[in-house]
Amino acid sequence: MDIKLRPTEIADLDTLFQYQLDKEGGYLAAFMPKDPTDKTAYINKYTKLLSDPTVNNQTILLDDKIVGSIAKFIIEGDTEITYWIDRKFWGQGIATKALTEFLAIETVRPIFGRVAFDNFGSQKVLEKCGFDKVGSDKGFANARQMEIEEFIYKLS
Repeated sequence: MDIKLRPTEIADLDTLFQYQLDKEGGYLAAFMPKDPTDKTAYINKYTKLLSDPTVNNQTILLDDKIVGSIAKFIIEGDTEITYWIDRKFWGQGIATKALTEFLAIETVRPIFGRVAFDNFGSQKVLEKCGFDKVGSDKGFANARQMEIEEFIYKLS
């Protein structure tokens, strides 16, 4: 399995937008935009983020095909990570390998990951990469139209 990361480019955004339209993926991600089908809002948001020096957006490639994205951002003073893998590639270790490679690039610690309480796949990815569950929070999940619990993971 040839997994590579490279800085996300504007040209990647069309493909990455299509992945976020997946209903099952959105349900598990839970904390989505109010309207995940609004392509203009998506492109505008990520175009701005690509030029933000505090954000590190990387595109995940499998054999030179885009299969997802991974990013570091800062929110309320905390460094956090987020990632998304096209559902066709779930369960193949891609997220774990991509996160491992990403953590070699992004060396700021602590770094946090947040995951819906029932997103067991993403919880396993974080744990395999050395993150420890350190707490939980509640928030409104647009993809579910309700407040849910999310687990907070930390890599020191």
